Amino acid sequence: MPSSTQWATFLVASFLFIQVPGPSLLFTIGRALTVGRRDALLSVVGNALGLAVQGVLVAVGLGAVVAASATAYTVVKLVGATYVIWLGIQAIRHRADARQAMDMGAPPARGNPVRIGFVVGATNPKTIVFFAAFLPQFTDPGGAVGLQTAVLALVFAVMAVASDTVWALLAGQARTWFARQPKRLDALSVAGGTMMVGLGVTMLVRD
Repeated sequence: MPSSTQWATFLVASFLFIQVPGPSLLFTIGRALTVGRRDALLSVVGNALGLAVQGVLVAVGLGAVVAASATAYTVVKLVGATYVIWLGIQAIRHRADARQAMDMGAPPARGNPVRIGFVVGATNPKTIVFFAAFLPQFTDPGGAVGLQTAVLALVFAVMAVASDTVWALLAGQARTWFARQPKRLDALSVAGGTMMVGLGVTMLVRD
C-alpha cells in the first residue's frame, strides 16, 4: 500500500485538483443556483459514484501494465507531474469559468438528480486523465498496483463529495455575496492553479 508520505502528498494533490473549476465543480454550482440545495446535494452523490466507476475501470486497465514495468511506472509518474502543472496553468488561464457559472447558473435538468450527477461524473474527461496519469505514482510498484489505484480513486471520490457538498451549500447560501464581487472566484482559481504548478514541479524533481 502507499507509504504515509505518498498518502499525504496524494491528499494534498487531490484537494487542489478538486478545487480547480471543471465539469463537476461547475455543474455543482450551477445546480445549486438553479434547482435548489436538495437536488444539488443529490447530484453531488451521483457525481461521486460516477467518479468511483471511472477510478475502478482505470485501475483495472493500468494495474497490470504499471506493475509489470518499472519504465512504465516512471513514465506514468513524469506524465502525471506534467499534467498537474498543465492543470495549474489552465486554472489560471480560465479563472473566469467559475465566475461565469455563478453569473449564469446552469440550465435546469429534468430527471433524477442522482442519475444526472452520475452521468456528469462518469463522463468527466478531466478525472479520467487524472486517474490514468496521476494515481499510479502514489502506489507501491511491488504490490497490487491495480487494487491500490482503485483505493486511491475511491478516497478521491469521497473527498469530491465533501468538497462539492460545501460548494453546493455555499452557492446556495452565498449567491448575493458572490454577486457583489464575482471576481472573488477568479482569485480562488488563480491561487489553486499556482499551488498546483508548484506541486507539479516538486513531483518532477522528486526522486
